[in-house]
This record gives sequence, structure tokens and C-alpha cells, in this order.
Amino acid sequence: MGMNRQEIERLIPHRPPFLWIDEVVDNSPTSIHARKFLDPGLDVFSGHYPGFPVLPGVLVCEATMQAGALLIATLDAGPADHVPVVGRLNNVKFRRMVRPGETLDIHVELTEKIAKAWFLRGRAQVDGQTCCSLEFACTLAPAGESA
Repeated sequence: MGMNRQEIERLIPHRPPFLWIDEVVDNSPTSIHARKFLDPGLDVFSGHYPGFPVLPGVLVCEATMQAGALLIATLDAGPADHVPVVGRLNNVKFRRMVRPGETLDIHVELTEKIAKAWFLRGRAQVDGQTCCSLEFACTLAPAGESA
């Protein structure tokens, strides 16, 4: 089942300019496939390596974690006043630079759920080439709580 931007915004609290998911191509109870087109006009490209713009790796991770939040929201959103937050990030590997005009294909799978924690594995790809892989864990936090 796919999702458009409006459906995505109903499930997670992220909004432009920090929403890094454009659409969900497919999802199941254990996985999600999302996409993000990287418009060359994004502000981040004007300042991150001017003359040779590259999407910061941390934003590739963020897009992957937002896809994970969407997966969690489709499974067990928990209380309406709670949002998924990342509590752990492991085994992050960057394998390829991501450039303006490219499209990230983001794949996240749920590897385990223990009590109120979700353990996930993700990878972001461009044209079938993995640019980043990571493992992360999420829990739910009250939406108004500050870190």
C-alpha cells in the first residue's frame, strides 16, 4: 500500500523543510519502501560543499529514520500524543555520495520489537546503489517532551 504526502503527514510530525519522505511506494507489517526526490534547489545544496553539492550523510540517515517512523506508525502508533524517537544508531556505513537531482529509495525493515522498542535496519539507495546502511532503535516519547 502506498502513501502520498498528505497521508505521510498524518502519521509523523515532520514537516517541510525537514520532511525527508515524498511518498511511500509500498509497506507491509515488517517493511517499508519510501522515496525522496532531492530537488537541486534545496537550501542544503547551496552550503554543503559549494561547487560540488552533496547531501549530508546525516540527512540520508534522517530520511531513513523517518521511513522507520512511518513503519512504526502503521503498525502500532501508540497513544495519539506520542511520537517515535530514535534512541540508538548503530553500524552506519556510507558507501556513495548523494547529489542534487537524485532520488533516494529508502528501505527499512523491522527486525525486532521488544516491549515499547522497535529495532530496525535501513538502507538508502540511488539507482540501485546503496549509499547508506544503518541499524537503529526507536521508542515512543510524549510529543511535547523536549530532549
